[in-house]
Amino acid sequence: MGNENIFHEKDLSSYHFLVTGGAGFIGSHIAEYLLKNNAGKVRVLDNMLNGFESNLDLLRKYSAFEFIEGDIRNLETCKRACHDIHFVSHQAAMGSVPRSIKEPFNTNDINVGGFVNMLHAAVECQVGNFVYASSSSVYGDETTLPKVESKIGNCLSPYAVSKRADELYADVFSKIYNLRTIGFRYFNIFGPRQDPDGPYAAVIPLFVKGLLQNTPVYINGNGQQTRDFTFVDNAVQINIKAMLTENAAAVNKVYNVAVGENFSINYLFESVRKYLNNSAEANYRASRDGDVQNSLADISLAKQLLGYSPSVKFNEGLHSTIDFFRKAFQI
Repeated sequence: MGNENIFHEKDLSSYHFLVTGGAGFIGSHIAEYLLKNNAGKVRVLDNMLNGFESNLDLLRKYSAFEFIEGDIRNLETCKRACHDIHFVSHQAAMGSVPRSIKEPFNTNDINVGGFVNMLHAAVECQVGNFVYASSSSVYGDETTLPKVESKIGNCLSPYAVSKRADELYADVFSKIYNLRTIGFRYFNIFGPRQDPDGPYAAVIPLFVKGLLQNTPVYINGNGQQTRDFTFVDNAVQINIKAMLTENAAAVNKVYNVAVGENFSINYLFESVRKYLNNSAEANYRASRDGDVQNSLADISLAKQLLGYSPSVKFNEGLHSTIDFFRKAFQI
């Protein structure tokens, strides 16, 4: 991420930030933004389950960086991480709908149990704004488009249940313990440093890797399902704005984080193929359990209360992502 997009006005040098899951995809981008913009301290807590040493290496170049290798399932670790912290960006989680179907217990332990530990630690350490990652998966079987925050359906996976539980716990902690919480329903965040490997890799890095390395690319279902693909800089923007907001009306709410445009999986594949000048065909296979058919976000609430404005649209973000992987794979 470059410094071309600045999402804050305050001098950050007197503030201490904690980013949980900061060795992972979204968390490392948030931590890097803070460090590049002279935050007084940026502490990362990560158990390296989904994190990468290469991401930490990018952050270690800055003197304000601290790292705690630890697990949010341990309350004392959470308290140690929150000590002397002004703002928390909680990104640590066990992602992936298919993974949650295979591992519901772990999903609940990390995403719900770990989340409550972090809320408790934040209250005890008198943290300011506590912002956290929820997911568009909480909309479940609600078919109305675009998705508005006030209208959700029945959850379709353990992952969705865990993220909905987080929203409910955050609401209760805000009311009972006066913790200032702000949640983000992420819509298909993508970008550089997203893991292209492993059984639960996301669709964009999978497509890019497959076409770069001439290995089979698979599309689940007929490819006509749509997603509001959101470049990672947009997720960074809302995390920064929410951590620093002084707008009382903005806190203790949950927001859609997206662009407000959707594209089919088939269109995505064609876009990657065209940019790479590749003629390979995709392989179609059965749909996945727990997947929603169409996804499109109404982002007016985030615009109104947090001043959120997506800085990177789909094609620009996709090209940046492809260029990153092309360099990473040395192709």
